[in-house]
Amino acid sequence: MSALIATTTTAGTERAYQRLAAEILELIVSGEFTPGQRLPSERALADRFDVSRTSVREAIIALELQRAVEVRVGSGIYVCPPQDVSMAVAAPLPRETGAGPFELLRARCLIESEIAAMAATTRKDADLDRIFGALTTMGEQLMDKSANAEADRMFHLHIAEATGNSVLLHSVTSMWDQARGPIWAKIEQHFHTRALREASQADHQRIFQALVAADAQAARLAMRGHLERVIGEFAQAWR
Repeated sequence: MSALIATTTTAGTERAYQRLAAEILELIVSGEFTPGQRLPSERALADRFDVSRTSVREAIIALELQRAVEVRVGSGIYVCPPQDVSMAVAAPLPRETGAGPFELLRARCLIESEIAAMAATTRKDADLDRIFGALTTMGEQLMDKSANAEADRMFHLHIAEATGNSVLLHSVTSMWDQARGPIWAKIEQHFHTRALREASQADHQRIFQALVAADAQAARLAMRGHLERVIGEFAQAWR
């Protein structure tokens, strides 16, 4: 059975969530989890496989993309019909060219918090104008997910730019550019709602106010709080 599931990944190149997805798929194929059955909770799966809950989240989303499981927000995760599972076994797991969503968000939380603190002491009036422009556009485009996301990106890039350090700007640009791919898209489909955008708008307003006040500690905490909240929203329980 392991040899069968192994065909869904490429040895030495799969990410941790892909290995975990293959293990869960093997349990489905072996009959431990049957069609229509609700899978154990993410916490239970994390304990069973000795991994983090966010690793389970990414693995489940990978299986959802393969149509091996169905995620019902507010209810749980269910095994799909046998014909769909058979197709999932034959199909390769979705590939990500960069870091997984939670890995990347945690890196952003660490790095961008310090960038915000530095920017609070180095920003010039022209930097504040650019940051405020992006903040304003975000507010105006709450109903347009794509336009709001682009303004969000520019808000964070302008803060990095305000440090005057090209390496930091490149780092933030690179992290944002990695936030693509099928796993990212599916997580956003589940959780990137207008309510999330509205909460982010308030977070960004607090970050901007700290930058205006040249308060490095407030800027650090506001950025950290924002990204930790996003991580928490993306990791919230499906049931």
